[in-house]
Amino acid sequence: MTGTTVPAEAVAPLMRGIAVLRRLTVADGVSSLSGLERATGLARSTVDRITATLARMGYVRLDGRDAVLAPRLMELGNAYLGALRLPRLLDAHADALADELDESVSLAVGDRDGIRFIHQATRRRAMSLSFRIGDLLPAERTAPGPLFATEWGETEWARWHERRAADPEDRGFPAVPARSRPFAEVPSGPGESGDRDRTARGAPPTQLATVGDDFEARTDEARKDGWSLDDQLIEPGLVALSLPVRADGHIACVVSVVSHTSRHTAAGLRDTLLPRLRVAVAAMERELRDAPPAVPAAPSGLAAWTGASKQELGREFIESLARGLTVITSFGEGRAELTLTEVAQATGLARATARRALITLEHLGYVTTHGRVFRLTPRVLGLGFPPLSRTSLPDIAAPHLTELAHRLHESASLAVLTGDEIQYTGRVATTRVMSVNITVGTRLPAYATSLGRVLLADLPDPHLPELLPLTPRTITDPARLRAELDHVREAGYALVDEELEYGLRSIAVPVRQRGGQVVAAVNVALHSSRRTAEECVRDILPELHATAGRIEADLRVAGSFRRVPLG
Repeated sequence: MTGTTVPAEAVAPLMRGIAVLRRLTVADGVSSLSGLERATGLARSTVDRITATLARMGYVRLDGRDAVLAPRLMELGNAYLGALRLPRLLDAHADALADELDESVSLAVGDRDGIRFIHQATRRRAMSLSFRIGDLLPAERTAPGPLFATEWGETEWARWHERRAADPEDRGFPAVPARSRPFAEVPSGPGESGDRDRTARGAPPTQLATVGDDFEARTDEARKDGWSLDDQLIEPGLVALSLPVRADGHIACVVSVVSHTSRHTAAGLRDTLLPRLRVAVAAMERELRDAPPAVPAAPSGLAAWTGASKQELGREFIESLARGLTVITSFGEGRAELTLTEVAQATGLARATARRALITLEHLGYVTTHGRVFRLTPRVLGLGFPPLSRTSLPDIAAPHLTELAHRLHESASLAVLTGDEIQYTGRVATTRVMSVNITVGTRLPAYATSLGRVLLADLPDPHLPELLPLTPRTITDPARLRAELDHVREAGYALVDEELEYGLRSIAVPVRQRGGQVVAAVNVALHSSRRTAEECVRDILPELHATAGRIEADLRVAGSFRRVPLG
């Protein structure tokens, strides 16, 4: 029940905190504190307290005068995606289809009078799809929109008309170009004019202002055809074909194949790919029909944690904001519908506290009520998920490497294995007269580095190249190196002492993804005169393990429903 009248029991600090998160999302994940003050209309002291609370929760990072969204915030969107189950069940189908067709494939759900993406399998090209998981698009400017609108009633159509009248340029949808932007004529395909193949379903090639005027007619055609096209409705060159995926007689989501007019006209996309897309949709519907019931996830029980933080931070920590956001995380896989009692039990909150938080979230459109149970809505994905859904492992590691380097006053690095070499993907150097001169992108032989040995030790049968003596201390005997890798695997770290270069000592630990596989390593490298090998193990190793643990925690959250790029 979203409306202009704020319920008497609504939690004002929760509403203000969500307003800050929304502004940070629109700002692509980073904003100055003064910018948040201007954008939200809140007092600077209120913005400071909100961001301090979000930082204590790990949802934002304070970087000087800027607030930056942090990967842990994705646990809010993960709660919705887990409760929905569709990504877990259908992502592999969408990825396989994208690989087969060599075109981008997306999954979307309806969100009031818009559509919101829940999965993107994007092809890497000079001209590629830039939409992200969580991005919200106006229904009338997409291929999935008419399909979802086939299930709208009078209330939904009235809401759509009201929104069109209030926001004629789609300024409320930052993921798409505003309607006032000129719509340049783009050829529909090689050697064809922009007007050719543009049907009543598309927009005039002159401007975007009239896009959507024929939405009701497109909806009627989608109802009749069972599929829908986007012929450059969002921007020049973008074409898409969409089919609904149904479960229990209703549209669960819509799968779309997205291309560019340099490869397909809209009509050509339909004629060429519609049969294959129908086969994929049938497989997805079987997957949904045959899926076993979800196993409920463990409740979060974070109320005690928020209480402890209030004691620690005092007035600067807004406990009601933290508890309200915790209510969102009480949902998840196997926990799609919860009663008030179940929310209170999952969070450890008093029923009255949980009830006020749910009333607030319902007013803002983040939960809906269905009898005695509550459900999350796709709008939850609008709380930071779009900018964070493109986060890479180096992005995740960067602030943690910075903290490590500052604590130890030594250089810290992140690297991945590429064949027989390591490649540095993250680096924070310290300023010293004698320092290790390495930059992001540098490659070194894996066998002679602490980072490489940690990565090689995780392989069942690592390939060893010719072991060249880089210094007199370099291990060049394959049997001895394999024994050293066994020791690294058992000890959980690697210490390399002047084997790569005279005077260089380094110690490294693995970074593991969900499931335990080592995907990267972090290390500290220093001149051998500053710490002995024993001091490295005593002083640096615990800090390295703690840093790797923090990176892994963020990686688990960020990688719950997407593949996190390693480089």
